[in-house]
Amino acid sequence: MTPAPVEFDTSVDRVDREWIWQELVDHAYWAKYRTREMFDRQLDTAWRLVGAYDASQGRMLGFARAFSDGVTMAYLADVYVHRGERGRGIASGILRVMIEEGPGRDFRWMLHTNDAHPLYATFGFTAPDATFMQRDFRLPTVRS
Repeated sequence: MTPAPVEFDTSVDRVDREWIWQELVDHAYWAKYRTREMFDRQLDTAWRLVGAYDASQGRMLGFARAFSDGVTMAYLADVYVHRGERGRGIASGILRVMIEEGPGRDFRWMLHTNDAHPLYATFGFTAPDATFMQRDFRLPTVRS
């Protein structure tokens, strides 16, 4: 059986929030700390979203979001492709639309990841240099 063609779309209204939430919570190591409220706010305030969809059925296959200052830099986040759809070039298509075909094609792009380094390298990502610094996320303290 030949897989259906994939359609890439930046329409916010088309994004299947329930699907993305479930996939990230169940299968993405980087999303485990988030609450649903945090996730919804991240989508609501995203600078750009890219979805990958089964062109024949319209169901979501993959997703990425970015936040940006809108002038010179952007941060790539939540790049995800359904486990059963990997190996078809969907992640590359999402990144192409997000980075190379969008309003941030000349921006400095950043991301944090523990995997898929060869994929990101094809889009010009390199290891950080000595100027890179980071402060890790801290969960809010619960006060009684």
